[in-house]
Amino acid sequence: MTLHGSTIAFLVAPEGVEQVELTEPWTAVEEAGGTPVLVSTDPGQVQGFHHLDKADTFPVDATADVLTHDEYDGLVLPGGVANPDFLRTVPAAVSFAKGFVDAGKPVAVICHGPWTLIEADVVRGRTLTSWPSLQTDLRNAGARWVDEEVVVCTAGPGPLVSSRRPDDLPAFTAAMAEHF
Repeated sequence: MTLHGSTIAFLVAPEGVEQVELTEPWTAVEEAGGTPVLVSTDPGQVQGFHHLDKADTFPVDATADVLTHDEYDGLVLPGGVANPDFLRTVPAAVSFAKGFVDAGKPVAVICHGPWTLIEADVVRGRTLTSWPSLQTDLRNAGARWVDEEVVVCTAGPGPLVSSRRPDDLPAFTAAMAEHF
């Protein structure tokens, strides 16, 4: 699958993103010929994490408060507990993510990432997977939660690709590239 000419937004908080859930999908987009763009709530850099330990930093390309989904062909929401927990408290980040779903653009989300989509109220009637601790949150938001390596839900305005954890990244990135 090729993503030549596609620009994919990666929305993350200033800190707390699970680094491998950012870097592996990022690399997959580049290898497929797409252009990944790092979007955050603040300019500067974001701090990646390996679970609870600080990892590398990454330069922010743009901030969610000045962007819309119109500028991108798809969205990736990496996990890490702190990352989506912070994003769901920032109206501009929630609105940015919601815009992709409402417009029918593909969204890929992994681990704790669905918290941002729950806050955007865009999971109702959709089937997703996630880190197991989010299953009640997803069900309460009207989604159907399943325990599978990767889920591609097309029961909505656009494809929603979801996975549970870093071990699922090979299947996640393959499904993401296929549906982007």
